[in-house]
Amino acid sequence: MKIQLLIATQDTDYSDHLSAVLLDKYAKSFEVSTCSSAARLSEMLSAHRYDAALLDPELAAEKPLKEVALPLLLWDEITGAGAQTESFGAVRKYQRVSAIVEDVLGKYAGISGKKEFPESGSAHVAAVWSPAGGTGKTTVALAYAAQCVANGKQTVYLDLEYFSSVPVYFSNDGKSISEAFGKQGGNLVLLLQSIRRQDDGSGIFYFCRPNNYDDMNVLSVRDVQELVAAAASGADEVVLDLSAACDERCRSLLKLADTVLAVVDGSQKCRVKWEQFCSQHDLFEQIRPKCILVGNMGAQAGAAVERSVTLPYVPSDNPVSIYKSLSAVNFGV
Repeated sequence: MKIQLLIATQDTDYSDHLSAVLLDKYAKSFEVSTCSSAARLSEMLSAHRYDAALLDPELAAEKPLKEVALPLLLWDEITGAGAQTESFGAVRKYQRVSAIVEDVLGKYAGISGKKEFPESGSAHVAAVWSPAGGTGKTTVALAYAAQCVANGKQTVYLDLEYFSSVPVYFSNDGKSISEAFGKQGGNLVLLLQSIRRQDDGSGIFYFCRPNNYDDMNVLSVRDVQELVAAAASGADEVVLDLSAACDERCRSLLKLADTVLAVVDGSQKCRVKWEQFCSQHDLFEQIRPKCILVGNMGAQAGAAVERSVTLPYVPSDNPVSIYKSLSAVNFGV
């Protein structure tokens, strides 16, 4: 779904810049129209309805804005937003375009209503999982995500571990993914788009860690399924970083995924746990056709599934450089 956005300001240099960036970087989220006069604004509002509008306070005062679901006033520190702030929301004019996008998407998500998700979407979903901790599962997940970005895919990394690893790999100075929880009446797709960040170095979209441990872990099976579906909306690839547990929530996501990257290392502990999973859990046969066994740090992957890949050991203490080095390996997906 694209938001029909109207930019109404007499500052044509500003509207040209803003609309150009939106059309270049956020074309999947917005369709943009612009105007610079009260007369033209009146014509456009008479002919069309808009989901959201960014307006100079002077132009917003010229005509009732019932044709706009979410009218927002553009303000700056010098001119302010005028008296209309009592009736309309406001967005600061001179700031990063990405911050304006987050603000508009977040506000519109609150009024646009809850979206019912289909059972499947257009994005490819890859679940990265291991029966043992410490195998380098997150490194593999990010290496695969970076490879997808390098192949031209808009890729979203979704960390569903019990304790988030996001701050190890990415900046964590944005809004927490916790912002998306507990908003039962809002549009989760738009809400997630408003808070997700894009890493400058890799191009991966991600979400900052939860505010509290339980924010993520109290989510039900249905909650996480909706979270994945919402994250997948408009994306080409979603990479799920799952915990080493095999609880009901994890099992549901392994079934939901189009591909499962099962990560093992060379340790005896991991080998024993993987063998138990293959021989004792009926889930293994269900996911086996879509499973790729990933031998991390030079480990031999074995022959439990038809497809496997071995990742080399990267001698580095920098986790970011490790996953970026591994992104050059063909995962066979």
